[in-house]
Amino acid sequence: MSPDTLAVIWFCLLGVLLIGYVVLDGFDLGVGILHLVARRDVDRRVMMNSIAPLWDGNEVWLVTFGGALFAAFPVAYATVFSAFYVPFMLLLFGLIFRAVSLEFRSKVRSRRWRSLWDVSFSCSSAMVAFIFGVAGGNLIRGVPIDARHEFQGTLIELLHPYPVLVGVMTVALFAMHGSIFLYLKTEGELQKRLHAWMWRTFGFFLIAYVFTTMFTLVEVPSAVHNIRDHPWLWIVPLLNVLAVANIPRAIHRGRAGDAFISSCCVIAALAFLFAVAIFPNFVTSRLDPAWSVTVWNAASSPKTLGIMLAIAAIGMPFVITYTVTVYWVFRGKVTLDEQSSY
Repeated sequence: MSPDTLAVIWFCLLGVLLIGYVVLDGFDLGVGILHLVARRDVDRRVMMNSIAPLWDGNEVWLVTFGGALFAAFPVAYATVFSAFYVPFMLLLFGLIFRAVSLEFRSKVRSRRWRSLWDVSFSCSSAMVAFIFGVAGGNLIRGVPIDARHEFQGTLIELLHPYPVLVGVMTVALFAMHGSIFLYLKTEGELQKRLHAWMWRTFGFFLIAYVFTTMFTLVEVPSAVHNIRDHPWLWIVPLLNVLAVANIPRAIHRGRAGDAFISSCCVIAALAFLFAVAIFPNFVTSRLDPAWSVTVWNAASSPKTLGIMLAIAAIGMPFVITYTVTVYWVFRGKVTLDEQSSY
């Protein structure tokens, strides 16, 4: 197998890991974003328990993605972390505080104590989603890196209106995804309130989605050059639009399961379109396109990629089997009892 082919295969595998993470951890983050919507302590406990058996397993996909990126494309890994060092440190703190909030909330039976961790859980979830979106928006738009692949910009430059808009859309997307998931996992009065929040979060997402799409076509026309060169790829944005349209249809018909599947498809399609928009680059240089970090100039040796491919072929079935098993075991509605975690 040629080195170029191995590099492209690993780019695709990274895309699969990214899609797995954003689909699975997307509703975790969405639950966190909506956490403060629940006013009663018992409702907040139900919301936390809905993701308690799942959230840490979902983050395995992110850890695997980071490890694979480091091993397969070390130059891209170094450049991305150089450019987004401060945002990624904030992202790390957000992930830490989200986990700490989940674990610490139930340790002390105090209203103030629980309120503190409720706010921490919600704010850190929103911050993580927003930073992911801003980072993705900057990678699509391009980053000022020089011939040595070193970042030459400032933190303020990363907060261009376009990446910020992508960040807002990501928050809206995950909030919608989380509200549909919660509707499926709850019952009674809380479920009735979540039905209204499904509509509200969908409306928020739809507005952000339309504006982001328009802004992308105007601000970053190069984002669709691969689709223009390969017309068969148009099927993905078409399916994306159909999936978005099916969400309100499914909610209106009382088929929340179909709405959740459509929400998963929307997230997967957007992640796929992100990969298509940047390929063959990992980081596009806004100073000179020739200085961009590409799939080929960032890749490890063919031997390394080959060994990693063999390990992935052995390991990925175990990850998928574990994920499916956990979701099957913890299917159904969430109820609180003496064994409840939070």
